[in-house]
Amino acid sequence: MEQNSQLNKKTDIPWQITALRSVIRRFSYLLVIFTEFFLQPVQGSNNYPAGARSMALSHASVSFSDTWAAFHNQAGLAGIKTISAGFYYESKFGIEELELAAGSVVLPLQSGVFGFSLYQFGTGTFRENKFGLAFSKRLSPKWSTGIQIDYYSQLLPENNAASGFPTIEGGVLFKASEKFHLAAHAFNPVSGGFEYPSGKMELPFTIKAGGHYSFDETVLVAFGAEKDKLKPLVVKWGIEYLPAENLAIRIGASGKPFNYTAGFGYKTGKLSADIGFGYHGSLGITPSLSVQFIF
Repeated sequence: MEQNSQLNKKTDIPWQITALRSVIRRFSYLLVIFTEFFLQPVQGSNNYPAGARSMALSHASVSFSDTWAAFHNQAGLAGIKTISAGFYYESKFGIEELELAAGSVVLPLQSGVFGFSLYQFGTGTFRENKFGLAFSKRLSPKWSTGIQIDYYSQLLPENNAASGFPTIEGGVLFKASEKFHLAAHAFNPVSGGFEYPSGKMELPFTIKAGGHYSFDETVLVAFGAEKDKLKPLVVKWGIEYLPAENLAIRIGASGKPFNYTAGFGYKTGKLSADIGFGYHGSLGITPSLSVQFIF
């Protein structure tokens, strides 16, 4: 009996070591992610983009006019002529606690284009939500502008109730030609932030600019740069190639630090779907999926 008991203990050791390694690896990932996203801007948080097409192009999407313009530059909504809606899901580095789910609805009217957007980042004891109401209008054949009122709420593990605050964002879009578009966007110029007993957790004022150029109906090159008062300038670029009428293949990069992205999209009738992947050298792969409907 003693021999059997000792044998069972020996056979349990490899399983225990494997489980311990798994816990340590997961804890290490969460520690690096916490440092990357929450401690670098000590008093800050993030304004997360959405849309798998944008993800695959490293979010060099400030000049795009699509369903997800409510997250990148509200001026782009003015180019949408029919009612559209979209759903987006992202799993940052495959970590369940860092899932991002977002949605957008765009409603063109005679007076302009309205957009409603929302997202939730995180699950469980940590959650961050954003609700946005946008209005965009074409000022001339070349110029469009847009503005959005946002409301943020955040729940932290150490607090019983969520903290929230309103802020604004908006941008402009210049259509230099049918092939060449330029745009600029500003977020949180009022320096809003979450109020906690320990102090204010501010979202940084962020500006970004960029554009895209369509060489023909099959190749598009997007570029941009983003800067806030807490982080260095980030340069982004992406290439979209359409080998067939309804299929798109995309790659992109941004940095420093360097992040690489890729993905593809498919469109059929009034429905389109996109898949994007981001790669971080320390944290791994982030998959994403978005689906868009035109009514």
